[in-house]
Amino acid sequence: MSFDFKPLIDVLTLAIVAAGSVAALRQLKLNRSANQLKAVLSIQSDFRSPDLQAAFLDVQANLTKRLEQPDYRAALEARGFIDPVSHPEVTVCNWFEGVGVTVKYQLVSEDAFMDLYGRLVAYYWDRTSPAIGLMRRTRGRTQYPNFEFLAIRARAWIKKYPEGIFPKTHVRESLDSVWADEA
Repeated sequence: MSFDFKPLIDVLTLAIVAAGSVAALRQLKLNRSANQLKAVLSIQSDFRSPDLQAAFLDVQANLTKRLEQPDYRAALEARGFIDPVSHPEVTVCNWFEGVGVTVKYQLVSEDAFMDLYGRLVAYYWDRTSPAIGLMRRTRGRTQYPNFEFLAIRARAWIKKYPEGIFPKTHVRESLDSVWADEA
């Protein structure tokens, strides 16, 4: 009587295939994490660029006043290319539009992005939305939809985490202002 090795070989083959599948899934997870880290670092690098920082500062300081000028509004409403030098809000909107795509398609973790930039998104959406509204008059609702998506998600994130995300295993530092009396 001879022993049939076929069932044993089938079981060993199945175990090897299962182990390989587990290793492949683990590698995919590691690759995804590495890709997300690269994307976040790239977003941070872009955010720190002098041109973008200048555009953010300009929008913060000047956009509301500029929008009072009919010629300025007309340039935003007209079809065609808008000069980002005379309209820095376009640079800001373009950056948020681009990163909005990475969040929408989960190329970057929404929590990681919102932890870093959620409040900034909400703030700059409020600042630039009048200009976007002008552009949408002639370009339609497809003008900056991913920035809009980010703003909606940012408001939801801020509502859910009004004090941000901080590890519950740690106690926050008390940072009393030495200038509190001046407020």
